[in-house]
Parts: sequence; structure tokens; C-alpha cells
Amino acid sequence: MYADRPNRTGGFNPGSLGIALLVNGAVIGALFFAAPRLLPFTPPDGPLITYVPYTPPPPPEPVRPADPLIRQQPRPGPRPDAPVPQVPTPTDTGFVVTPDPLPLTPPIGVEGTGTGTVAVAVDPPKPTPVFVQPGIDPRYAADFQPSYPSEERRAEREGRVVVRVLVGIDGRVKQVERVSATTDAFYRATLDRALAKWRFKPATRDGVPVEAWRSMALTFVLQN
Repeated sequence: MYADRPNRTGGFNPGSLGIALLVNGAVIGALFFAAPRLLPFTPPDGPLITYVPYTPPPPPEPVRPADPLIRQQPRPGPRPDAPVPQVPTPTDTGFVVTPDPLPLTPPIGVEGTGTGTVAVAVDPPKPTPVFVQPGIDPRYAADFQPSYPSEERRAEREGRVVVRVLVGIDGRVKQVERVSATTDAFYRATLDRALAKWRFKPATRDGVPVEAWRSMALTFVLQN
């Protein structure tokens, strides 16, 4: 009933195990040498530049010119028979303005004729005042000749003097101005005589005595 165990055909075989290990090792080695070789990564020296292809934008659509036949229609205005809206305005402003009274002015003499025209009374122009220059009073005419200067008589020299005198309202000489004289001696003799003896009819303006200037010329002549 029992067989001999060492003579079985299905027992453990050490040779088969060695062959299996050898085949598996050969397959693993082949796979190891057949794998791709990986190289280490080295970063570049400069900046990394990425080029992107440029696609130009599409051209803009052309603008269509405005149609000259299309015109802007004017806005219609209000109708002439349309009622005008009435806006209420306040009448009570809360204060009253009192204008200043105008100064009373005298009438200027304007009269109405009833025909649509106005007659203005204009004062007549005043006449030019009448001025009369001072004149020699005939009562004192003999006193106008001054004394002949002795030094000029000894030198037998004749002369002429022209002066301007201011005649007061009483006819007396108030001031003497020298215009010309042959010598100073002739002028001094004339000046002394004018202030002491000359008398005039005073000048008048519209009949009223006033002060005025008058020119006088005297001649000194030797007589044999």
C-alpha cells in the first residue's frame, strides 16, 4: 500500500531552481541596460527667451461717408396759435423800496404851443463891457513936463523916455515901469515927476472907475 518516497518522480529538483534563477537574472540585467540614460539638467547662462509668433490685428472697418441726401430735420418750433404758459410770479416781496425825493428845481421857462413844438425862452446875450483907458486931466497938463537934468543940460544932450504907469481910481500914479530911456538921468527926472505931479482921468468899465495901465512918452529938447 505504501511506496518508497525517495523514488517519487514529483519531488524537489535543485537544478531546476538554479536554472530559473539564472533566467530571471538575465532578464533583469537586460532590462537594466536597455533603460534610457538620464542626463543632469544644467540651467542656461542668460535669460530664458520664449518666442511667440505675432499675429497682426485685423484692419479697422472703413467708415462710411454720411449720405448727403440725409439731412438733419430742424426741430419744429412752437405753433403760433399755441397758448403761452403763464408762470405765476410772487407779488409780495416782503419789503418796500421808497425812492429818494428828487430835488426841486426852478422852471426853465418852457412853454407849450399846442402844435407839438416846444418854445424855450433864451436870455439875450450880454453886451461886451465898454472899457475906457485913462486920459490926461487937462487941469494938470502943465505939470507933466519934468525938469531938465542939469548934467544933461551942461552936456547939451537931448533925450527921450518911454514909461508905463498904473493909474488908480483917483487918477494918481501908483506905479511906474521903465520901457526905454536915453540915460538914467532922464528916467529919474520922469519918475519923480510922475509920482508927484501927474494926474489922470481914471479908466472906466461900463462907467465904473478901475485901475489900468497907460504908456507915456516924453522928449527932452534944448532951446536956445
